Parts: sequence; C-alpha cells; structure tokens
Amino acid sequence: MEKNVLVMIPGPTPVVRSIQEQMGREIQAFGDPRFVKDYKELIDDLGKLFNCSGQTFPLAGTGTLAMEMAIANTTKRGDNVLIVSNGFFGDRFIDICTRKGLNVDVISAEWGSCVSPAEIEKKLAEKNYAVMTVTHVDTSTAVVAPIAEIGKVAAKFPETLYIVDGVAATAGEYADVDGMNIDLMLTGSQKAFGVCPGMFIVWAGKKALERRKALGTIPEYYVDFEKWLPIMENPGKYFATPAINLVWALKESAAIIAEEGLKARAERHSKHAKAVHKALEALGFQILAKEECRASTLSVCIYPEGVEDVKFRNCMFEEGAIVAGALGAYAGKAFRLGHMGNIDINTLVQTLGCVERSLKACGVAVKEGTAVGAYMAALAE
Repeated sequence: MEKNVLVMIPGPTPVVRSIQEQMGREIQAFGDPRFVKDYKELIDDLGKLFNCSGQTFPLAGTGTLAMEMAIANTTKRGDNVLIVSNGFFGDRFIDICTRKGLNVDVISAEWGSCVSPAEIEKKLAEKNYAVMTVTHVDTSTAVVAPIAEIGKVAAKFPETLYIVDGVAATAGEYADVDGMNIDLMLTGSQKAFGVCPGMFIVWAGKKALERRKALGTIPEYYVDFEKWLPIMENPGKYFATPAINLVWALKESAAIIAEEGLKARAERHSKHAKAVHKALEALGFQILAKEECRASTLSVCIYPEGVEDVKFRNCMFEEGAIVAGALGAYAGKAFRLGHMGNIDINTLVQTLGCVERSLKACGVAVKEGTAVGAYMAALAE
C-alpha cells in the first residue's frame, strides 16, 4: 500500500475530493459546447470574484509564465521598471525584465521584513516608471506586502502600472483588483486555489489592457493578450489547447472560494496561521517573518539549535508529512510550511503532531501535545 503523506509545502497544496473529481472527469473536446460554456463561466466568475472590470485570463502554464505575461503586455524595451522585492521570488522579476531589455531598479527588504509604502512612494517620485511589481507573499520569506496601502501610493503615479504577483497569496490573503488600484494581478492554480499545478490566472485591469494596445506588436507570442482576448470573449474559438480538466477543477475551486467568501477565507487563513505560529514557537522554532508582516499562507520556521535540516525533513516524511527546505541564507537553517487553500484543522493538527515527533527524533526534548495544545488554545482565543 502506498504511503499517505500530507503535502504541506508552499505549493502544490492538498486537493480536496470535489476538485479531484473534476480533474478525473472524462475528457471533452475543447470545442464541445458544454466545455465552452464551462470555460466562459470560469473566466467571468474569476473576474467578478476578484473585482476586475478588465479581462481575466485563466490559461495553461505556471506562475512564472504569468509573470512573463504581465511584463510582456505592459512594457517595451528601454522602459523603466521598479521591482519591490521581499525575497527570492521578487528577485525573479529582475531576470525576466533584464532579458526584455528593461531598465530595472530594485527596492529590497531584509529577509523577514517588507518594503514600506513610504519607501515605494519616494522611489516612484524619482523617475517615470512604466510598471512596478510587488510580490504579495514571497514564498522564500513568508512575508506579506501591504498591497492595499501600496495601491494608494500607486494611485498618485497613474502612468506607472501596478503589478501584483499573487502566486503564494491570491485566494488566501485578501485582494480586490479594482478596489486596491491594482492594474494586473497573477497567480497559479496550485497554491491557495487548491488545484494541481498546470494553470495560471492573470487579471488585467482596463489600464493594463490599454497599455497593451498602445504597445502595438510585441515580440512575445503565447502570452500576448491580443492572441487571447478573442478566446476569453468566446472560448469556442481556438488559439492554443486549454487544460480542459484543470479548467473544470479551477471552476470547482472558484465555486468553493465564492461560497466561503474572499474576506471570510482570508480571515480563516489568518486565524489558522497565527495559531500555527504559536504552536511552532511553543516547540522552540522562530518564525522568520516579523510579526507585523507575517503571511497567512505559509511560514518559514527557523530550527531550534542543534536540529539538522535534512534529518528533520526526512523524519517529517517518515511521520507522514512533507515540508520544504528554506532558500537563500536560510537554506539548512529553516523549513517552509504551507498552510493555505482548503486545508482544515485536522490536517494542521496531524502536521503539528509530525513536527513534534520529528523534533524528538532529532534529539529535542518535546512534551507530547505541546504544539497541538498551543494551536488549539490559540484557535479558541
């Protein structure tokens, strides 16, 4: 019998049964009127759910491809770009932009903290930037950026498009595209949406769509808005083959999110994250992100003294849960724990039990029930 291991990395996240069932449906032709109807409903529902009055693009590909789509449709060679980086994945935009021949300025925060809106406003005032990118939650640091407050700053610089990378945040942390003055937001299917990897979503506001038109012909092909706009209007048309079963899975996920409500879902993530932090701290872990900017979707957990990274994560696997190693300067010093999407109390209690037993196996004296007790007590507050 195959070992059952909880997937508790920052993505992919656990997939609930109703979404699994959509992934396992009998295939249909992409021109089948039943599928065309389903795809169009998904496109429209995602736009309404996240309050985007422009166009929503749920397409086959990864979050990194979504990042390229964002830059490709809003900039031309020689433009100035401001990258606000709170970790490794904020820095990924640097390579994407440099390869396109853009002039890149970067504001970076020390890992565990985030760049403030005041710092961003000061930098935006220095020159004319075509776009600004902000990572809502950086998966390397588990730091959350104040995207609503940054949106207010962005409103003072209307020529600069505000791009939010929501790969590790959207549908976990609260986001409102038009309400937060976001011009373009992106995410992947495998994070807080709770679907397997294979699709990305880009929400493009009206200003982003206008910018694309103003650029004329762009060198990129697959990610060109102009190629996809006719398909998003009528999915019965063809440009490239859609990920049919993942469209159904994402449609089910969007229905789950809509039923829970975006704000209620964000509050649930926040409540559980705070309880998980209390539980881990009770075991002697430190949380990398400062308390005022901790994400609700994942945590970077710094080991107590004497715990060896690979041994701990191997023990976790043997106990029934897989977690991710840390990145950058924290590689070998911490692990990353995902707690986003459709996971519930039972999943997190089981995971925290695995953490306790793994610490014991690594030679740390742990009183049984410490983490679970701290977690449950925090939820009851």
